[in-house]
This record gives sequence, structure tokens and C-alpha cells, in this order.
Amino acid sequence: MLCTITGPWLLLGLFHGVAGERKWDYEPVFVSTHSSDEGQLKIGGKIDRLKRGEFAISASLDWNYDIDETTMVEGHAYRSFSGAESAYKLVPLSIPRTPFGRFIDTYYKDVFIPNVGYCSNLPHFEANFQPPWPRKTYRLDKCVFSGQGLPEILPLGYYKILFSASGDNQPTWGFTVVLHLTAKLF
Repeated sequence: MLCTITGPWLLLGLFHGVAGERKWDYEPVFVSTHSSDEGQLKIGGKIDRLKRGEFAISASLDWNYDIDETTMVEGHAYRSFSGAESAYKLVPLSIPRTPFGRFIDTYYKDVFIPNVGYCSNLPHFEANFQPPWPRKTYRLDKCVFSGQGLPEILPLGYYKILFSASGDNQPTWGFTVVLHLTAKLF
């Protein structure tokens, strides 16, 4: 009798820590940034070693221009099992070319801020985004991404993420990040 009562609860307890969590860990391997006009937007990024086997990403954006209806962003993700440059293939985790405001109301709110909001001074928007985007220096300080808003299961290997923004009479800027995904250990 005791076994039939405790059995389901024991199984539930075992699966509680497993269900709904990402099944992968990552290590940042490479960060690169670019801007066509550092007077309007200066961007920089680096990988920080926190301790043995633990890494974070830090970045700064010195934002000195106004966005408008021509401002577009896009992001593409590529995966390679080996990390060889010629082996990267496009994966369906991309952000199609999107107006800046729509990007803020979707990907930025749903994925970016949940992962870096705690370690940055980036603005948080409760309602829909209304321009202007605040001109200031934004910093991401030793951010470790939780993976919130991303798939729980991803094929292991190397992921190259390319993000860019541009607009009429605006700088073209962006970043490239390479991450090595491995199986998450308990």
C-alpha cells in the first residue's frame, strides 16, 4: 500500500528538476563586434573567465544616434558539429529582417532581456516600444545566459550567431558570437 502511494510522488519528485529546463550548457568561444561609424555607435565585446570552466560575456554600446522607421535588425544562427568554418550550416533560430520597434517588442523582451537584463543597464519596456531609443552608454557586465526563451533541447556543437542593425543615414553595426554547446550535466 505504501509503495502504491509513494511511487507516483517519488517519480514526480525525480522529474521535477528535469522537466522544463534546458538540456545544454554553453561556453563562449569568440566575440567580435563592428560599427561603420563609431561616432554614432561604438560597440565592443569580450569573454570574461569567471573561474575554471565558467565564462561570461561583457559588452558596451555607446549609442549616439536616433532610430527611425528605416532601422532594421536581423540575426542568423549557424551550427557546426566540429567548429570548422566551412562546416557551419544555417539553423532555424534566426531573426528575419525586422523593424527595430517590432524587434524590441518581441525578441528583445522575450529572449534578450530575460537573459541579460540582470547584468546590464539596458532599458526594460513594459508596454510596446515607442521611440526614441535612449542615447547613452549601455553595459553588459559578465553576463551568463540562462537560456530563457530558447529551446530546451538543441543539437550539440558550435553555434555562430550573427546580429546586425542598419538604417538610412545610420551606422551599420553588429556582433558575432561563437558558442560551444555541450550536454548539461546534473
